[in-house]
Amino acid sequence: MPKKFIDIERSINSKNPSLLKWMPGFLLKYIKRVTHEEWMNDVLDKVDHLHGLDFGNGIIKELNIDVELVGAENIPKTGGVIIAANHPLGGADGITLMKAIGKVRPDMRFLVNDLLMALKNFDPLFIPINKHGKNSADTLAAIEEAYSGGYAVLIFPAGLVSRKDETGIRDLQWKKSFISKAKKYKKDVLPCFIGGKNSKFFYNLAYWRKRIGIKANIEMFYLADELYKQQGKKVVITVGEQLSYQSFDSSKTDAQWAEHVKDLVYELGKKNE
Repeated sequence: MPKKFIDIERSINSKNPSLLKWMPGFLLKYIKRVTHEEWMNDVLDKVDHLHGLDFGNGIIKELNIDVELVGAENIPKTGGVIIAANHPLGGADGITLMKAIGKVRPDMRFLVNDLLMALKNFDPLFIPINKHGKNSADTLAAIEEAYSGGYAVLIFPAGLVSRKDETGIRDLQWKKSFISKAKKYKKDVLPCFIGGKNSKFFYNLAYWRKRIGIKANIEMFYLADELYKQQGKKVVITVGEQLSYQSFDSSKTDAQWAEHVKDLVYELGKKNE
């Protein structure tokens, strides 16, 4: 029997045991189906012998996703740097970003949702971030170590997948932490734009979920389905010019600087349209 990398029932139980207890069996089966649990485990089983960047690249190969890197010359070959990117896809964007940046900087650390820590093959590249609670002392120490060291630190400052509004497909508000860390540890920032979009169904679900007042981020259950739909597609990743940590001065708050960098990221995207 193939190793079970993705276990939806176990994941729900670890986050909200009471929810799993009262969840009807048919609903759990539906969630397993839309998250493509069996397909995901089959893909991961095929590349289980690989580790680190090779593991991520193996997944990309299995999904037949083409990755193009624009602006490789902007990536410093050594030294600590923070790479801040938009988050348009919720799965394919993470592994394709790793593949693209890894061509120049295999010495990376990626701040990710703690649920992804189930993928042990990515050790030690992943650093878990608890999106819905407090981070442990060990996690906080690992975050500080990543930022203070000579790594290329990858981060999706929005923390959530892009949504669609009147201006188009765009990240929600970027968290300011990467600006604060850049200033604290004197690390420059590289703006990075990842091309791509999810299905109309995903954006419509997010829109109507909010319209009718449902607070739970139910569209996240469909992110694996969106990854499934990315098979055979091309993802273009554009890296902009390095931003000095010294540029993040007192003329703006850290939160305002974070939004400024986000604007620069989307300007990169417009250049490649």
